[in-house]
Amino acid sequence: MVNGTRASDSIAGGVSSSAAVVIIGGGVIGASIAYHLALNGVRDVIVLDRAAAPGAGSTGKATGGYRAQFATAINVRLSLLARAKLIGFREETGVDPGYQPVGYLWLAADNRQLELLRESQRMQHAEGLSEAVELSLDDIADVNPAISLDRVAGAAFCSTDGYIRPLEILRGYIEAAARLGVRFVWNEEVISAALTQSGCLKQISTAKATYSADHYVNAAGAWAATVASFAEVALPVVPLRRQAALSVPTNVLPASMPMTIFMEDNFHMRIRDGRVLLCWPTPEPAGTPSSLRADQLWIDEVTAKGHERAPVLRNVEIDRAMCYAGLYEMSPDDHAIIGRSVECENLWLANGSSGHGVMHSPAIGHILSDLIFGRTPPVDVTQLRPSRFAEGAAIVSSELI
Repeated sequence: MVNGTRASDSIAGGVSSSAAVVIIGGGVIGASIAYHLALNGVRDVIVLDRAAAPGAGSTGKATGGYRAQFATAINVRLSLLARAKLIGFREETGVDPGYQPVGYLWLAADNRQLELLRESQRMQHAEGLSEAVELSLDDIADVNPAISLDRVAGAAFCSTDGYIRPLEILRGYIEAAARLGVRFVWNEEVISAALTQSGCLKQISTAKATYSADHYVNAAGAWAATVASFAEVALPVVPLRRQAALSVPTNVLPASMPMTIFMEDNFHMRIRDGRVLLCWPTPEPAGTPSSLRADQLWIDEVTAKGHERAPVLRNVEIDRAMCYAGLYEMSPDDHAIIGRSVECENLWLANGSSGHGVMHSPAIGHILSDLIFGRTPPVDVTQLRPSRFAEGAAIVSSELI
């Protein structure tokens, strides 16, 4: 538990610093945690990040979707808490998060997929997402007339899903946290750690300095497993490369078009900043996760899928120089890992969001702050505990993850 504030101390030359909490990772989840800690009175917080500036990691590569249409209740609950916080974000931080409730449209190719959508929707309604509805083929044509319905059996739609601005959310949390006294340190990658005899973290080190704290938070995204290993914690989080193709500027589709997802292969599309954005998750492409250029063959394939499923795109060119790749941080069950490490009791984990980190960051920051304080968070995240994999309690869900 953390109580009150404590002034940081440092040794001459800035070689060593101490704080109540040190957060490793200055992406949107780390920044959210820092802000919520400071908001609740712990302002002696240091955030370390390996990047030279904010937004240079996975947050800056996120496509900017928000949804509450999930197949598990815990993810719906995280989304509903996040949505409430997004609605109040501008008043709270002074920055517009760009939340646009234009909807998510999930397209089923057959009756089996349609039943999965119905099953998920029953759970979503039970969790309070009453605006999630099933659509007929005629309804789909009204919601997104650009889509070919040749291989579509039905759909699910939620009008309060939509789009957000990842970098603006990050900026809002960083600026608000800094106003409250949080210190952000860029271009410092954690390279080692020292443990006490009882297995707690004593200090962590970068190439430039050493940091000690009462509590440490791993919010290192795709690099979380490496950070955990310094504390001799085995964290089952791996990076996964995901790619995005962007068209040249065009007005063939409206900016209000919902995020449209084809369940048969998870190809999805939206409009962002006047361009069509096409995504299609495939097995890891050739190259290493650190190679974040979009693969040219993949661009050809995803473009063909876009032409087939939205014929209006056939005369819209892809801007290959704008195509890019980013990293997801994947857990074994595609759900976040949130809570205190079993092996290292002063290390807290906020990892493995599996592509949902930006949209859930307002909720995760609030929840982890409460856990560190010893308070009961607004969402029970027992299911997301770090020990669940060793306990054989991984979360099971359908294709609508």
